[in-house]
Amino acid sequence: MAVQYEKLSGLFTLETENSMYQMKVDAYGFLLHLYYGKKTAGSMEYLLTYYDRGFSGNPYDADRDRTYSMDALPQEYPIWGNGDYRSPCLEVRMADGSFGSDLRYQGYEIEDGKYGIAGLPAVYGDSSIAQTLKIFMADEKSGLEIVLYYGVIPEYDVITRTVKVENRGRETVQLEKVYSACLDFLSGEYDWISFYGRHAMERTVQRTPVVHGLQVIGSRRGTSSHQYNPFLILAAHEATEDYGDCYGLSLIYSGSFKGEVEKDQYNQTRISIGIQDEQFCYELKPGEVFYAPEAAMAFSGQGLGNLSRHYHKLYRHHLCRGKYKSVPRPVLINNWEATYFDFTGDKIYEIARQAKELGVEMLVLDDGWFGKRDTDYSGLGDWKTNERKLGGTLKDLVNRINGLGMKFGLWVEPEMVSEDSELYREHPDWAFAIPGRKPVRGRSQLVLDFSRPEVVDGIYKQISMVLDSANIEYMKWDMNRSISDVYSAVMAADRQGEVLYRYVLGLYDFLERLHVNYPDLLVEGCSGGGGRFDAGMLYYCPQIWCSDNTDAIDRISIQYGTSFGYPVSAVGSHVSVAPNHQNGRVTPIDTRAAVAMAGSFGYELDLCRLTEEEKQQVKRQIEEYHKYWDVIHNGDYYRLTNPMEQDVAAWQFVREDKRESLIQVVMQNTHGNPVVPYVKAAGLDPEKRYREEDTGVVYTGAALMYGGIPVPQRAGEYLAYRMYLVQV
Repeated sequence: MAVQYEKLSGLFTLETENSMYQMKVDAYGFLLHLYYGKKTAGSMEYLLTYYDRGFSGNPYDADRDRTYSMDALPQEYPIWGNGDYRSPCLEVRMADGSFGSDLRYQGYEIEDGKYGIAGLPAVYGDSSIAQTLKIFMADEKSGLEIVLYYGVIPEYDVITRTVKVENRGRETVQLEKVYSACLDFLSGEYDWISFYGRHAMERTVQRTPVVHGLQVIGSRRGTSSHQYNPFLILAAHEATEDYGDCYGLSLIYSGSFKGEVEKDQYNQTRISIGIQDEQFCYELKPGEVFYAPEAAMAFSGQGLGNLSRHYHKLYRHHLCRGKYKSVPRPVLINNWEATYFDFTGDKIYEIARQAKELGVEMLVLDDGWFGKRDTDYSGLGDWKTNERKLGGTLKDLVNRINGLGMKFGLWVEPEMVSEDSELYREHPDWAFAIPGRKPVRGRSQLVLDFSRPEVVDGIYKQISMVLDSANIEYMKWDMNRSISDVYSAVMAADRQGEVLYRYVLGLYDFLERLHVNYPDLLVEGCSGGGGRFDAGMLYYCPQIWCSDNTDAIDRISIQYGTSFGYPVSAVGSHVSVAPNHQNGRVTPIDTRAAVAMAGSFGYELDLCRLTEEEKQQVKRQIEEYHKYWDVIHNGDYYRLTNPMEQDVAAWQFVREDKRESLIQVVMQNTHGNPVVPYVKAAGLDPEKRYREEDTGVVYTGAALMYGGIPVPQRAGEYLAYRMYLVQV
């Protein structure tokens, strides 16, 4: 049993293959957190200490016992109002205007299988791999009840959490803050690792010591954002890729969020994550229910690499869904960097024809195929084919490309509207705008109010008519601005704080309809590249465009940061032109392919302009991608170097049975009279022998892992190297 309860002691124990999580209901009905870490045995209650703490209040129930204070005890789901002055997970404004709750334990349920959440994405799993624990808490005075959900997936050392808040009282309350999960640690010195960035340079790794006070990252942009990712790691100071205790906290949500780490006056550490509480206020009337998004917690006692592989397997197998969850995705060519808005149907067909000759399997038509859309100043919201531009119907173009033996895909941006559009002229109130104020534009466009079902219905009707009109097998779902001017024309003034949360629910509703009604459609998420690269989107999109920056060298660090919390199978990555359109850098086409191959492989350039030698390289690259697809997408991923600190960038894929491995290396800098770098492999069987495909040389797994591999030295910039190893 993954979930155990001892009635006499009030002890709950959750066990995975390598970890244990423990909490206890105490004599006053409070739910205290005891332990999370390496698997042990027995009760960890002995870790709790009780002292008279100055200025730390005591529950009334404790009478004259000044040693009992919620201000110093570790809590399972901290709330505001019970004497704990640290950052809470739940903050409620009562009908009389007061803040504060007093939640006490009411009971529990244990179920086989993994819980789901109505309207929100969540990890899934049947009774063969998961168990669910529900703990019921209530505030008797207000009638507020919460249910703490825990999903235990032992195989992946993962515990998921969410919270259901229900108003069973007689008066309306306001939820001011509802986080999804929290971890309290009694002792220990930690680093916290977060992932910051900007458009075209996302998910840069940042590791800092946890210091006294509150350290915060998050997004107020309505999306998870380019600036910070909703994934946190708490790691021991000495933790490395292969050693040390690490805790992950990943929010399965695509909207504004906040992550916090706090060290208190007693050197205790609290890490928590949830919906951004700024611009959030949710009115909960009697009988109404609110669900927080899910958070996935993972523990590794063997370093950061092992923690990442827990998340990779969990998300690949038990979050992603649909036809393309576990089968090879077509190698595609996207026309954007080849043509931008300047194309015709004949030009697109010619790109497809050239691509087919080289082995490309899908043509994706990007922005500019619809409405009056020759620049980014107009047309969004009018999802009707521009037949003048294409020289015929969309179906005509798709049939021509299908006739080449190629699949066809489309770019869309359903959440946006241009002021110069038929939709905006007909429904200006569908766009976010504060009454009496001119809205803030982003990329010359406004954001549609997806918190309104009629808006979602109207756009879905347009998009579904397009999908029904031709054999469209792929959709790139883009979102090219942050949300501002948040005001819903149909929402009461005192409920405007719900709009951003309801917007995300509307987005998920739209995507779920696509999943159900178009099961063979491959949807790739995108938000100016990696602005919404989060676990929530993976429930609907098995891959996400990793960044608008297609430069191979920049992409190394972007994909490095992404790999800490997300699988390679989720990474959309293309070979683009050199000089690169974002930064002008020139890199060899084989290097661009090596980096793009650590993802869902494709091209984004004008193939007509390639030399014959480059075209032959493209053919070979596509053949290699198909050859290595299984080990890349289903294998264990290892970060062999830190490209932020080293000249050499190296990563490795290893089949779970360790019979096959692919190592890729890129030299990021070149020097005169160079020092020879050695790259140590990982994940191999030290007792087995491996043959390297190109040279035929046979190595032991131990030699490759403990001695390393000397990187060949050749003249030239940004050179890439590959080792494909097979057991003999």
